[in-house]
Amino acid sequence: MDNETDLNNNETTKDVSIANIEQLKDTEQKISKDGAEKFHVLADFDRTLTTAFVDGKNVPSLISILRDGNYLTPDYAPKAHELFDKYHPIEIDPKIPFEEKLKFMKNWWQDHYDLLMKCGLNKKDIEKAVESGKVKLREGFDRFVRILKENNIPLVIVSSSGLGGDAISMYLEKADALYDNVFIISNNFKWDENGNMIGAKEPIVVTLNKGEILVKDFPFFEKIKDRKNVLLMGDSIEDVGMVDGFEYDNLIKIGFLNDKIEESLKDYNRNFDATILNDSSLDFVNEMLIKMFKK
Repeated sequence: MDNETDLNNNETTKDVSIANIEQLKDTEQKISKDGAEKFHVLADFDRTLTTAFVDGKNVPSLISILRDGNYLTPDYAPKAHELFDKYHPIEIDPKIPFEEKLKFMKNWWQDHYDLLMKCGLNKKDIEKAVESGKVKLREGFDRFVRILKENNIPLVIVSSSGLGGDAISMYLEKADALYDNVFIISNNFKWDENGNMIGAKEPIVVTLNKGEILVKDFPFFEKIKDRKNVLLMGDSIEDVGMVDGFEYDNLIKIGFLNDKIEESLKDYNRNFDATILNDSSLDFVNEMLIKMFKK
């Protein structure tokens, strides 16, 4: 949905804001007519498939659990916070040109990965972070992945997670949700024979370059290349770029606006077809999927 969206057709409830009701219904009908075999889901992970808050505490990402815990050497947390304080203001500054900001974000992740290696990151540390209980899948997630599995719909997770694909795989496996229709594009580490991190593989995925990480470069592309109808889900406006490079026919974009709603909702309604508010459940998404693909 572009900046010319007619927001006069907007409908907002406590948990969901729909930018243009008629347009959304029209797209749903087109996707439903084509069937589940022409459809796939493209989703962010942190704060999209997971909640933004656990027990009232903001949990921005899997990497934040590692940063705020006692998993690595004592100097890891303060140095990681130093990197956050250095780069995060750049990340959220709208005045910095995109290309310049992207370079800084890649530098942030590379500096962080160097720090993780120096502080002795081991695969077991990721397992402990996953087991910590400080990450929570969004309510309705079980139903969400079951609907996709039952309809043989691929779920492609594109994540800039600082703990990478290994952590996401572990988390989904723990939740009995790592089905064969789930594919993960994320940062990946190199490990030695003892499970110690010795490097990060290219490409480095950050929030701003998800559109550069073209799905067609991955082996599973064969499974989705003819599925031209897409449901995109993300918690940042930059996430709409995940679909860049894929020639889709119909696209529904679902945003997740977890806080600062009054300041940001207008922008989200301009960029997403519907926005889930207040860190709410996946019920709206699940009902949409059932409506489109009920057997």
